[in-house]
Amino acid sequence: MILYEYLNKTKGERTMKLSKIIKAVAASTLALSLVVANAPDVSAKQTKTLTVGATTSPHAIILKHVKKEFEAKGYKLKIKEFSDYPEIDPSTSDGSLDANYFQHQPYLTSYNKDKGYKKGDDGYLVSAGKIHFEPMGIYSGKSDDLDNIADGAQIAIPNDESNEARALLLLQDQGLITLKKSVTPTTTKITLKAVTSNPHKLDLVEMDGAQIASKLGDVDFGIINGNYALDAKVTDKLLASESSSGEVAKTYGNVIAVKETNKNSKAVKALVKILKSDETKKWIKDEFKGTVLPVE
Repeated sequence: MILYEYLNKTKGERTMKLSKIIKAVAASTLALSLVVANAPDVSAKQTKTLTVGATTSPHAIILKHVKKEFEAKGYKLKIKEFSDYPEIDPSTSDGSLDANYFQHQPYLTSYNKDKGYKKGDDGYLVSAGKIHFEPMGIYSGKSDDLDNIADGAQIAIPNDESNEARALLLLQDQGLITLKKSVTPTTTKITLKAVTSNPHKLDLVEMDGAQIASKLGDVDFGIINGNYALDAKVTDKLLASESSSGEVAKTYGNVIAVKETNKNSKAVKALVKILKSDETKKWIKDEFKGTVLPVE
């Protein structure tokens, strides 16, 4: 209909109408150009969000503490908390997480091996920095005097292969037992036969490490990993613990893990730098009172 009316106009009328159309289109184009030109540069202002998977205690607690300082650097920190850890590494390998914070290097090495990942593979994970150490400690049960320990005192120790050697080495460090020289922090498949001297005839009771904190009332002492002690709220019962500068700490220090391709990310480096700062180290020592220690 519009075309019919247009064709039936005089030549002059058609020229005038066409001129108006051209001017209208030009004005619209100019307006659109101005809108685009003056629109904010969203890409330039986008903030890098770093999504980090972590178990609640102490990892997520530590991340929450440094969040403000990290975001002051121009980044955003999204902390995704996990109550258990089997899915954290796979979620990092597939890119759902940018990084994670919950594990030590032996666990990370085992993960890559179990998944068949090798250096250069897309899902291969590496450490971007070692942050803290959760020392195994001796906690008071029915007794709180290690210096004058009674003969036959009962001590609960974890029965899993990754922690029993550490527990026995801690007792040796306290001068309570002597072990075969071959025992190291990474010794697996260890048994109580590794004890070569037990002058106080200590009764070493092997049990599930996660249950020891709840059994302190039944034994004289219990050897508990730092994260279990935190969860069970028995940190006030700590009597002695592994050193944060020894071989155990170097082996079992908890790391920020990332895909190999993300190791040199500016955001990851900024987070690790803050986590390893003197200020954060002091806060960790004060906050966790020996159950979590910064790696020296």
